[in-house]
Amino acid sequence: MVDATTEYLIIGAGVIGLATARRLAMTGAQVVLIDSNPGFGMETSSRNSEVIHAGIYYTEGSHKARLCVKGAKMMYDYCATRGVTTHRYGKLIVATNDEQAAGLEDLLVIGQANHVPDLDLIGVKTLRKMEPELNAIAAIHSPITGVVDSHNYMAALEADAENHGAIIAYQSRFVRAEKTPDGFKVWIDSQGEGMVFAARVLINAAGHGASSVSLAIDAVDHSTVPPHYMAKGQYFTTTRKPPFQHLIYPMPSGGGLGIHLTLDSGNSARFGPDIVWVDAPSYDVNPADAEKFHHSISQYWPDLQPQDLVPAWAGLRPKIWPDGKTFQDFVFHYAADHQCDGLVALYGMDSPGLTSSLAIAEDIVDQLAA
Repeated sequence: MVDATTEYLIIGAGVIGLATARRLAMTGAQVVLIDSNPGFGMETSSRNSEVIHAGIYYTEGSHKARLCVKGAKMMYDYCATRGVTTHRYGKLIVATNDEQAAGLEDLLVIGQANHVPDLDLIGVKTLRKMEPELNAIAAIHSPITGVVDSHNYMAALEADAENHGAIIAYQSRFVRAEKTPDGFKVWIDSQGEGMVFAARVLINAAGHGASSVSLAIDAVDHSTVPPHYMAKGQYFTTTRKPPFQHLIYPMPSGGGLGIHLTLDSGNSARFGPDIVWVDAPSYDVNPADAEKFHHSISQYWPDLQPQDLVPAWAGLRPKIWPDGKTFQDFVFHYAADHQCDGLVALYGMDSPGLTSSLAIAEDIVDQLAA
């Protein structure tokens, strides 16, 4: 017995699931979006730096490079039309010694190959004028990098999806699915009540749960499902008003972009994330790690004192590799990948997933229409 029927069933109301629901609903399609949490974006999508990335770091030709560059423009345009606050502060990727300065040139080449607009390599004299309190001998300036009010951005996506007919059901957990001749039979636990949906297409945008969701679909080749790892990222804030007008990033290291300084809409500073590999979800911030944060931040802001740092929040990034040595691209699996017609599965959707969300949604919808 089937309780309801839909054309598209999306699992996961993070920013990518919301953007995809919106995109599909705007085509006139029947869309149901489910999430086990009480509201949207309560995991990875709400626990990050809220940075609109430019696309500088990623391997040329990768999904991240292409979708981040495209997604940044789409996000600025979308937020302007929907009244969502963005601040185009610009970013400085800084070198504090000669070795790092040489690395900046390599990073600039990557950014230019990815068609990131308006990148510039600047020296110490220009830096002194731009940021007098910054300790650096050279930097890459990315003027289009900024920050977004991620909560209101996701709220706008949700409203657009619902206004175009999408049904969004929170506290509704995917249990399992079976392949049928017409699509899928999907079992859902909705606040303790079992429901069965018939769906033509399943889109697995479940973030940290993506691998377990795919393994609970009977027709999926289990050997194609990547493993799931969690990289915890801690954040600290400061009691001091930052002396900077730009986002400040050190050279990337250890599988991340380094402990960077970002500014929120009130021009207050926040620092992070670091990388701590964990086996179970944990959102605690270790106050003792203020020492590690201070050591990193003081390289470019030497006036900052350890006692100025205050523990803030932590996020978990979904990974398909257990360390930072291997570049992790976005992973999109269609029927040719997992041998299950009508299923789209997304894995390893970490940064720059927020920036790329509108472009990812467009890509998925275009692929399904092809």
